Amino acid sequence: MEKLNIICVDDQREVLSAVLKDLSPLNDFFHVEDCESADEALELMDELDAEGEFIALVISDHVMPGKTGVELLTEVSQDTRFHKTKKVLLTGQATHQDTIVAINRARIESYFEKPWKAESLLTTARSLITEYIFDMGMDYQPWMEILDNGVVFRRLS
Repeated sequence: MEKLNIICVDDQREVLSAVLKDLSPLNDFFHVEDCESADEALELMDELDAEGEFIALVISDHVMPGKTGVELLTEVSQDTRFHKTKKVLLTGQATHQDTIVAINRARIESYFEKPWKAESLLTTARSLITEYIFDMGMDYQPWMEILDNGVVFRRLS
């Protein structure tokens, strides 16, 4: 079975801890990694890719020192190794223009404003990971217990 990873990026440890807590139901099925900067996330993605692992989902804050979340997610979307990786922007400070850039350049799949609803974030993550598994042509059955059944049924129809 392939190793699937979720990478969560936020420079504020308390926010990162909240995201990890909200995604904890996924821990038995996927590796959930945390990074405190865009550069740290990109280094981790390089390492995981070199080890033959897959990055199914990147959830990033926008306002961070160094590279912003939109810049990070744009880099991810332009890297052919991660062409099918799903991307979520999670922020309380993105401007309207930032959001437009995130949609057009980073091709994000979802956007959450802080504070977010834990159940909504988890549901979205499950859906996007399910989409990723099908987009990659992987056998979905090992993860059937945690996947979004609606997405599975649509993809199999």
